[in-house]
Amino acid sequence: MGENLTRTGLTADLIAADALKWEPKAQADAILIDAPCSATGIFARHPDVLHRIRPKDIEQLASTQARMLARAAEWLKPGGVLVYATCSLEPEEGEKLVAGFNALPALPVRAEELVAGFTANEQGHVRILPQVGTDGFFVARFGG
Repeated sequence: MGENLTRTGLTADLIAADALKWEPKAQADAILIDAPCSATGIFARHPDVLHRIRPKDIEQLASTQARMLARAAEWLKPGGVLVYATCSLEPEEGEKLVAGFNALPALPVRAEELVAGFTANEQGHVRILPQVGTDGFFVARFGG
C-alpha cells in the first residue's frame, strides 16, 4: 500500500491492525477494507486456490468480512466513504455480503465509478472477472 501511495503521489495514514479488536482514536473520512478472502479471483496465477478453498472456508471468511464491515462503519465520520474490496469471485464474499450490509440506511451504496475504466452496476458494485493478465475482484462503496 505504501509503495502504491508513493507511486501515485497520494497520502494516507496506514494502520495495520486486527480490525475486530482495534479502536481508532477518532473517526475517519475514508476507510478501505481490503478484506481477507478466498482469493479465488487470482486463480489464473495460482490455480491451486480453486482446489484448497472449501465452502466452509468461504462461509467463515464471509462472516469475518461482515464483522469487519460493521466495525469499520462505526469508525466512519458522517458523510465519509467506506470501500470494501476482495479478490474473490464468490458472491458470498461480494454481492451477497454487501446486500446484507446495504440494509444500513446510514451507509447507502453509491453507484458511480469505483475503479478506473469500470462503472458500478445499479447496486453500486464493481465485479471484474479474471481475464488474460488480470485478476478478478469485487469492490463496493458505501457512504459519501
